[in-house]
Amino acid sequence: MFNPLDYPFLILAISLPIFWCSTLIGGWFHRRARNFGQDSHADFQFVVGGTLTLLVLIIGFTFSMAVNRYDMRKNYEEQEANAIGTEYVRADLLSPADAARVQSLLRNYLDQRILHYGARNRQRLREIEVETSRLQAELWSAVAKPGVAQPTCVMALVVSGMNDVLNAQGYTQAAWWNRIPVGAWCLVALISVFCNVLIGFAAHGRSGFLFLILPIALSVSLFLIADIDGPRGGVIRVHPQNLEALEISLHSS
Repeated sequence: MFNPLDYPFLILAISLPIFWCSTLIGGWFHRRARNFGQDSHADFQFVVGGTLTLLVLIIGFTFSMAVNRYDMRKNYEEQEANAIGTEYVRADLLSPADAARVQSLLRNYLDQRILHYGARNRQRLREIEVETSRLQAELWSAVAKPGVAQPTCVMALVVSGMNDVLNAQGYTQAAWWNRIPVGAWCLVALISVFCNVLIGFAAHGRSGFLFLILPIALSVSLFLIADIDGPRGGVIRVHPQNLEALEISLHSS
């Protein structure tokens, strides 16, 4: 399903002309306005100031939401690397044959997790998810059978570590699905349009450059928020540096 919020540059390309047209509409209303005296002007400035303050607060809260979700994705990437690395070491507690199989599967699983972070094509992403699910089933089977055959405390440690590996992937996926609500985006867009209309109304008859200051600033702000909030599109993405460092360590051992 197409989601425009996954494409920050599209948000920038759409929001800038909309906000700019909003300022022009505000200027058009000013030219049509009548009986707009000094008293009305003072009240208007009060409304503009209050509306801009509300806009600043909403954008600040929205930006904070995006940053928190970005940090969450980074933290889960680190936890996932730690879980895989720990289980790789614990696999030595198994018999040599079982340990070799589990460690081989973990290396392949790690490769798929790294590919998952860099995938942008939806078809390629589905292929990675299918392969990840298959490897997860094989990994669990590889530790569950020895655990059932030898129900000891040592085997319980190995099984628990594999459970952490599988859970870490689920937590990571949940963090990627945790996005800024659409209602919040609609509120930001609506208040932004109102503010641009008011600015256009106030800047009537002045330099045309004033009509572009707020639209550009708001468009860039929404672009940055969408870029941080989107896990795949845009420029700012979570780089799997911990998983890559673990991959280098495992493949060199």
